[in-house]
This record gives sequence, C-alpha cells and structure tokens, in this order.
Amino acid sequence: MKKTSFKQKLSVILSFVLIAVIALTMFGCNSDTANDTTTTQAPVESTEAAKPTSLGEGAVQFSFSVTHKDGTVADFVINTDKKIVGEALQELGVIAGDMGDYGLYVKSVDGETLDYDTDGMYWAFYDNGAYAAKGVDQTEIVAGIKYEFKAEK
Repeated sequence: MKKTSFKQKLSVILSFVLIAVIALTMFGCNSDTANDTTTTQAPVESTEAAKPTSLGEGAVQFSFSVTHKDGTVADFVINTDKKIVGEALQELGVIAGDMGDYGLYVKSVDGETLDYDTDGMYWAFYDNGAYAAKGVDQTEIVAGIKYEFKAEK
C-alpha cells in the first residue's frame, strides 16, 4: 500500500513540475527575455495623406502625378490660365522635351530624364488612369480629370 501512495505522490509532484515548465515556456520567463531592455513599438500610421505640391497661379486647376523610375509618386495640384496640359506643365518647368513629327516628345518630368535609346524607358502620359488618346501637347485641360506621367519600359 505504501508503494501506491509513493507512486501517487510522485505522480502529483511530476504533474506540478510539468505544469510549471509549460507555464514558464508560455509566458517567456527565460534569461533571454528577462534581460531584454529593447522595446518594440508598432509603426504609427498617419491619419493625413501626403498633401500634393501646389504649383503655379491661375484660374484653372488640375491634378497631376508623376510615377518615377524607382516607383516613387509625386502628386501636384497645377494652377494655370493655360488651356492645354502640356503648355501648363512646360510653363512651370515640370516637363521638357523635343518637338517631333508627332508632337512633343517628353524626355524629362519632375526633374527626371529618361532616354529610350539608353535605358529603354520613356514617359507614358495618362488621363484618368488610362493611356491618353492624345499627346500632352494636344490634351485640353478638363475639370476633374487627373493627368499623369509614368516611367515605363
């Protein structure tokens, strides 16, 4: 009978030891985390979106964005008295290029120059998210339309 009593006591003690080991493992009470003095903070998300840069002066206003070769995007609000998108952007120095048989061939946008002959990249012109039907030098400014240039290969 004493053997059963000893086995029962041993069983209870081993159960407590097992529970203690599990608890210590779950709560991370080991020497590595007890001495850890670093703190981890969740990234703070801004409630404000980045405000677009406002350029120019004039009665007509339109949204314009540039997607650079590295994927960064610059947003602008263009203010002008011009009626053609290309004229407004050239006047403000946002775009530059050469006149060709098909109109203005844009080589530089927002200070970044692309050369198709060298890197195989060019500036694609979009209105309202779709590839524009006309060149930037032939596109009339329409209220509510967002115009874009994207570096493409």
